[in-house]
Amino acid sequence: MTHPDRLPWAEARSRAAAAARPLGTESVTLAAGIGRVLARDVVAAIDVPHYTSAAMDGWAVAGPGPWRLRASGPLTSGDATPIVTGGLVPDGADRVVRSEDATESGDVLTAHRPDRKDHLRPPGEEAVAGDVLVPAGTRLSPAQLALAAAATADALEVAVAPRVVPILTGDEVVLDGVPAPGRVRDSFGPTLPAILGMLGAAPTGSVRIGDDHGDTLAAIRDADADLVVTTGGTGGSRADHVRRALDDLGAEYLVAGIAARPGGPTLLARLPDGPLVLGLAGNPLAAMLGLLSLGDVLIAGFTGRRVPDLGTVPVPDSVLRHPVATRLVPVRAELDEVEWTGSAMMRGLAAATGVLVVPPTGDAQVLPLPWS
Repeated sequence: MTHPDRLPWAEARSRAAAAARPLGTESVTLAAGIGRVLARDVVAAIDVPHYTSAAMDGWAVAGPGPWRLRASGPLTSGDATPIVTGGLVPDGADRVVRSEDATESGDVLTAHRPDRKDHLRPPGEEAVAGDVLVPAGTRLSPAQLALAAAATADALEVAVAPRVVPILTGDEVVLDGVPAPGRVRDSFGPTLPAILGMLGAAPTGSVRIGDDHGDTLAAIRDADADLVVTTGGTGGSRADHVRRALDDLGAEYLVAGIAARPGGPTLLARLPDGPLVLGLAGNPLAAMLGLLSLGDVLIAGFTGRRVPDLGTVPVPDSVLRHPVATRLVPVRAELDEVEWTGSAMMRGLAAATGVLVVPPTGDAQVLPLPWS
């Protein structure tokens, strides 16, 4: 079955990437910077390191040994003084002798193993003042924050994260315990806000509603958000109310659907003078793949985050194509298709390291998983 209103996967993703605009910037402390998108380059204010330091525990020495031990520097030829890793190398020292390579006897230090390395870290070995250490558009990792601290940053200019309201629909959903036949456990409540956070958004609390047109319309209309993300209700059955609610609210469809499997009913719309609405399918895997396809680049548009181009790879012989739609295939690192990839299944995605984007013709691409 074909859906003429469904866009090719690449075009839908491109429209989502262009749909949002940055929301401004704010200053945060280093401790609050994890996961935030950098709005201004982190530039080294000083050389890193900014002094000659020891690369090993041992002794700073001057000239050939044996050496006279001194409590501290400066040193002249034949002197040595204890030093620890990262310590300031005293004036006159020309190298560090490692603690395992020499022995103290009284006030004399004698090397018992030759070592051609000087074990010194000169100023500017890692960076010099003025170097760009982390470029704007980067979603900050712990390692990058540690680097910013080493370069003497005390605060960072970051993009304002978009406020996102998840709206979870479905009469059949139960929150705990063993569901009765015809009922299912909630897959989205525990996970969707966390994934949105991984993508750089700021979830502001979920709204849970049944399959009711009035409730759906009110929840979307009243959401105080930059982006509304709905789960379920994007199909055409009597129980699906998201599209009808968007029509009643005068929404403009940027993506009415994607020619992809699973995740075809995924939509993106803009309310008049209101937020964007990302409508995800009701089946868990289809919803996750729709979120990875459009939500990642959409949220990046709000924050100015740089999204790397997806590299191309040949389609493995073991992976089948669809004649008209793009297949979204959870795969392991070796691009082997995992089992259990029905649109309602999560077991396959839980075992995957990425998603292979397989068009009807041509090479494939690999979508990364934000938690991988």
